[in-house]
Amino acid sequence: MRTETRQPVRGYLYIATATFFWGVSATLGRAAFTGRLPGLHQVNAIDPLILSQGRATFSFLVLLPVLVLFRGRHSLRLPPRDLGQLFLIGILGVAASNYFYYLAIQRTNVATAIIVQYTAPIWVLLYTVARRLQKPTLQQIAAVGLAVTGIALVIGVFGGGGLRLDAIGLFAALLAAFSFAFYNIGGHDILARRDRWIVLLYTTCSASLFWLLLNPPWKLIAAHYSTAQWLFLLLFSLISVLAPFAFYFAGLQHLEPTRAIVVSCLEPVFSIVIAAVVLGELMRPLQVVGIVFVLAAITVVQLPNRRSVPVTLVEPIE
Repeated sequence: MRTETRQPVRGYLYIATATFFWGVSATLGRAAFTGRLPGLHQVNAIDPLILSQGRATFSFLVLLPVLVLFRGRHSLRLPPRDLGQLFLIGILGVAASNYFYYLAIQRTNVATAIIVQYTAPIWVLLYTVARRLQKPTLQQIAAVGLAVTGIALVIGVFGGGGLRLDAIGLFAALLAAFSFAFYNIGGHDILARRDRWIVLLYTTCSASLFWLLLNPPWKLIAAHYSTAQWLFLLLFSLISVLAPFAFYFAGLQHLEPTRAIVVSCLEPVFSIVIAAVVLGELMRPLQVVGIVFVLAAITVVQLPNRRSVPVTLVEPIE
């Protein structure tokens, strides 16, 4: 009986630890853009594209030999259909979501970027309703209204002199949310059939190849990044991808996916609090209310009801 009680608690701790790592990575990304990290200078601050590219590439290069060593090369083989699906998810889901998310952090702030991106369940819900895969309920309609109101408060539509955010940054945050929604819609099927580490391997591989074509090695060399910056990118990939996913997958062994996803809503809380403490990105009271509204809407959307299936996120990708 004691073991059964401990298992969910352990699962919650694993998921909370994963979300803490993701929260730290958001602040590290913002610091890299502003040149506040040791060894980084304002004129040589890391670009969001480089951060996204380095994150995916280093994660793939570290994860590949580990999986080969512990599972063998044969376990990594997938049929062409799955490979095509994973490469599409890796490019339009992981690569796009990461880049637009970090661009939004650079142009606005951590709170705006992560709260707008975390509305992905709302867009997934609207997609399933538009496709008539489920009928909207009063609970879901209320959640959409709550999320929209929350976003309006966070970005400053109400109070504080009106909307004064960078337009490109706000648009990037919305694109990040749409990409995250695509990742969720495309990822549910393959995650039900394939090991999560294998899915992570191939999505980071496809994202790496995409960035390599878009930003080839000679462009990276021309950027003249220092050794300290490359070491930071390696460390960033460990903190933002491999470590949190290890804890998240461990948590899924003890918790149902729906519970795990609801707990993962701690990520925006950690991100915003850490950014406030480390970078001084303080929020106005109305923005705090907006954040609460959005997190409440995400939780409500994912609660099961008798008329439809819950709209749950697959593993977060921050």
